[in-house]
Amino acid sequence: MLALLLALLVQTPATPSPSAPASDPASTADRRNVQVPDTDTHVVLGDFPSKATWESHRARVKQQVLTAAGLDPLPERTPLHPQRFGKLQRDGYTVEKVLLETWPGFFLGGNLYVPTTPGTHPAVVSPHGHWNYGRLEHQPLASVPMRAANLAKRGHVVLIYDMVGYNDTIQVPHAFSGRRETLWAFGPLGLQLWNSLRVVDYVASLPEVDATRIGATGASGGGTQTFLLAAVDDRIAYAAPVNMVSAYMQGGSACENAPGLRLGISNLDIAAAFAPKPMLMTSATGDWTRRVPQEEFPAIRRIYELYGAGDRISTIQVDAPHNYNQATREAVYRFLDQQAFGRADEGKEVSAPIEKLGDMLALMGKPLPSHAVDYAGLFADWRRVTTAQAEATTDLAVLRRRLRHTLALPDEVTATRSSTGLISRGQGDRVASLWTPGRGRPLVVIHQEGSAAGSTLPEVSAARKAKRPVLVLQVFQTGAAVAERKRSHPHWLTFNVSDDQARIHDIVAALATLPAGTSAEVVATGHARYWAAVAVAATGADHTLAFDAGSLAADDQALDAGCFVPGLQRVGGMRTVVRLLAPRS
Repeated sequence: MLALLLALLVQTPATPSPSAPASDPASTADRRNVQVPDTDTHVVLGDFPSKATWESHRARVKQQVLTAAGLDPLPERTPLHPQRFGKLQRDGYTVEKVLLETWPGFFLGGNLYVPTTPGTHPAVVSPHGHWNYGRLEHQPLASVPMRAANLAKRGHVVLIYDMVGYNDTIQVPHAFSGRRETLWAFGPLGLQLWNSLRVVDYVASLPEVDATRIGATGASGGGTQTFLLAAVDDRIAYAAPVNMVSAYMQGGSACENAPGLRLGISNLDIAAAFAPKPMLMTSATGDWTRRVPQEEFPAIRRIYELYGAGDRISTIQVDAPHNYNQATREAVYRFLDQQAFGRADEGKEVSAPIEKLGDMLALMGKPLPSHAVDYAGLFADWRRVTTAQAEATTDLAVLRRRLRHTLALPDEVTATRSSTGLISRGQGDRVASLWTPGRGRPLVVIHQEGSAAGSTLPEVSAARKAKRPVLVLQVFQTGAAVAERKRSHPHWLTFNVSDDQARIHDIVAALATLPAGTSAEVVATGHARYWAAVAVAATGADHTLAFDAGSLAADDQALDAGCFVPGLQRVGGMRTVVRLLAPRS
């Protein structure tokens, strides 16, 4: 019965002829060419009619953060070998230097503030922003040591710690990137998020800390780090991201913009993923958070209201430029005190000594340990560790899921094909094709020069003579589909898929237009062999390739030239693709 139904669906007309790619600009305009969002594109949090629809989206958001950060799966939590030394006795608290080995041979610096009152205490992990002096910045618009000292005097254990490239954490620069790094999902955002996760590991292990009461706060880039950490680490009980949850600017540094991070989501989605846990959203009249009380806060509060927890999110705006100034700090003191102790007071800041740099820097007059790695060594070890993770994964369903996350493919791809051969994913993507109806096994053809070139292949002539269905694709930016696409923004891959990634999307969409249960034969040439192999591996369907994917070069240089997809090597690259294709006959 199934065979008869498929035959009826694809039976040959009396005179089969290919339908040409649609040429009407209105119908073929591809949103990937005309909608190119960047850091400053105004974003809107979607509508979620129920908690269930939101939680499905939230799971996607958390997964997207981890995938973009290169932290899916999480690396092994190797021993931190914490060094805690140089204690300073102050009124009501102590200050110590801390050095943590967050990755073998890679060291993170910080300062630990501990109340002198006995017993266990709530804790606050506190990344800094892009201030000149990093975690030691002290000026009217921002004072990291002042907030740490005041929180400690109020009863919180506080760890202020470096962003990469600042203060003691100098084995890599703060902003680093490259096409090879992009293939391996190796970048400052992921490294910083990994450091934050390890900071929580350390703080939760301290005998002075009640691990059920760990909060997080930071401003600017530290605000971004705060809501990224809060989104993926369930141990964070309450959070105060300062002056960074914005619908108008998503973060200007490489440490806030990993490729793939904001494909279809924004900082609003990431911050809202913390719901229904308590969160304070602070903003300033003089920066990109000026509309938070009117726009961003109500949007995120609607997510909290899905849980009946609208009272767990609050906001305050300070009339000032971009900051973590005294007024903002005092609002955060009140919020953290309320969450940790259930107490409410005015949160007034008191004076505290600002320590000398030499008394705060863990590496002042002290070399890095002899086994410390440099940038090249860390990147090499990242490649080794992540390759081993992919190869150790024996569950092919897990590998395919990771590959689909890396490709930014939804769990189910639905697409339609019009009578003219135009394929649409329903997202504004437009894929022109040459479609010849027929019966039997379909032939799907991808040529790196487009459908006109693909239609001249001998396999196409043979299939048409045999009256087989033939679908010749003109995937993104090939052949007549080549069009201007803005790629000048330094973080454009954070918000847009790469050309090769879009081509893979097109092939997956085209395969989805075939009748259910259909096994297609896929022919591809040149670089298109990579796109086809990755697409077929990602589908999990019983399509087969008319070429040997195992013969394709799998090194970084080959993928850079022929299949540049952020994070592809992180999930095992072509080795994973070949493994996923191997079970097919």
